[in-house]
Amino acid sequence: MQLAVNVTSGDQVDWHATDSKQVYATVKNLRQRIFRASREGDLKRVRSLQRLMLRCRANMLESVRRVTQVNQGKDTPGVDQMLVTTPEERGRLCDQLSQLDLYRVRPVRRVYIPKRKGKRPLGIPTIVDRCVQAMVKNALEPFWEARFEGISYGFRPGRGCHDAIERVFTLARPNTTRPWVLDADIEGAFNHIGHAALVQAIGNFPARELIKQWLKAGYVEDEMLHPTDAGVPQGGVVSPLLLNVALHGMEQALGIYYTPKGELRGTFALVRYADDFAVFCPTQEKAIQARGILSQWLGARGLRLSDEKTHIRHLREGFNFLAFNIRHYPAPNSSRSGYKLLIKPSPEAIEEEKRKLKGIWRKHVGSPTIALINEMNPVVKAGVTISVLACPRRCLTTWIISCISGLNAT
Repeated sequence: MQLAVNVTSGDQVDWHATDSKQVYATVKNLRQRIFRASREGDLKRVRSLQRLMLRCRANMLESVRRVTQVNQGKDTPGVDQMLVTTPEERGRLCDQLSQLDLYRVRPVRRVYIPKRKGKRPLGIPTIVDRCVQAMVKNALEPFWEARFEGISYGFRPGRGCHDAIERVFTLARPNTTRPWVLDADIEGAFNHIGHAALVQAIGNFPARELIKQWLKAGYVEDEMLHPTDAGVPQGGVVSPLLLNVALHGMEQALGIYYTPKGELRGTFALVRYADDFAVFCPTQEKAIQARGILSQWLGARGLRLSDEKTHIRHLREGFNFLAFNIRHYPAPNSSRSGYKLLIKPSPEAIEEEKRKLKGIWRKHVGSPTIALINEMNPVVKAGVTISVLACPRRCLTTWIISCISGLNAT
């Protein structure tokens, strides 16, 4: 893959002199042009604009800014242990990116982060790899954003968890004709995506050879290089986009379609957030059928449903989705259907928030109060946001007091 940007070899990038607003506006304009061309089906123009984006100096500057200043992992090095923290270092990084003739990727550094059960493996690319991935993402993402299904909410610009829950609210209303839910999770989605199916889905994207190199780069753990025959590194800038590309087409597999007015048609209804999704079905038998269809469809992509996290439940029994509990509760006196839909934080999510607060509380025993407040504020705000959006009538003070009471009790 030839990597080139609009910088001559004699130019030196002065980071202090870059206009970040103008750089962002240029990249945004190019992304919008790619999006419109993709919507119109003009693939020749799409490829031309994607090549322009990959060569664009503004794209390089914006990618360096995002990787080294904005992203949360800016202080986490890759296998080369290199970090970029000063304007001078960012300028030198831009010079390095602009003068690469033939770019070769490096393996990712394997690290583990705790999760509810066990540990989650992450692959941390080098700073240079992350910058190039950000450049490639700006060229690839707008094309797919014009094609992605409307029921996909994870790792997409302008969409989030609560948009997915809002969609669930419209599908799980008390008078719904699809009261059975297949609540499913894909087992190790990032680690098991089939490379062949993913490369085929990407097609003739100008930087496809780079993506192939990232897929095959391997990972380093305990100073040993391990090859990767499947999956994408969970921790790479472009990995969430590649996951969405691999899972695109789930609605079509279930026979879901829409009228020209946007009205849902078909036996099933689907809501997906990355590798976690819920299928609303008219009967229990149809839910079992949906599970079989999706198991076969995922198998062609090297993926499988998690037996532990996949369930078929009626809405009157309730199910958990994205840390929320969705359930129909009896309301014979206030509802025409006899039931009322309530969406509220799941007990597991609340306990997880309490555990976080408990850990922070114990960590700061004997510390200044301001240090405790500064660390607790983001956790409390996140919990309050969940409470407000799920149960707007619930008293926030009651929620916070319940958390603190749980801490004191333990």
